Amino acid sequence: MTERSPAPGGLALVEALVNTLDIESGADALDTPEGRARFGITPDETDLARALRESLRATLLAHAGHPPHRETPPLGELLAQAPLIVTVDATDGSAALTPAGDRSLHARVAAAVAESLVAGTWTRLKACEAPDCHWAYYDRSPAGRGRWCSMQVCGARAKMRRYRAKGA
Repeated sequence: MTERSPAPGGLALVEALVNTLDIESGADALDTPEGRARFGITPDETDLARALRESLRATLLAHAGHPPHRETPPLGELLAQAPLIVTVDATDGSAALTPAGDRSLHARVAAAVAESLVAGTWTRLKACEAPDCHWAYYDRSPAGRGRWCSMQVCGARAKMRRYRAKGA
């Protein structure tokens, strides 16, 4: 839906996961073997991945100042069971939270969220306010007040709706 460049760092994983569902058409990439392979999940893990995706979407809507699109499990609860460990680079002493052992999707997402919190980029990942879209995008606007994944598509539609509602 968007022509924006991907989110930085680990947030690209979060953005890609949220964007596996095209709300307007109903197409879900997690329905396909290729879509699941992209995230390293099996058919048995698809329902958990979908729950994580929709919880992330609700959180990204909150980042943009919007209510959740539907009832979802709290993201904190879903990520609380993600096994992470602190790793320290022996050469430069830098530290990071990384997935422990199994590298599950939940653990990789939790590590991405932790990385983005440290970088100060977490709240810049948002969901488009258009109810028929809710596509994830990284808000690179100077003030951090982006509203749509695409000004040319969702932004233009919203402005046209407002214009028509005025009766002009």
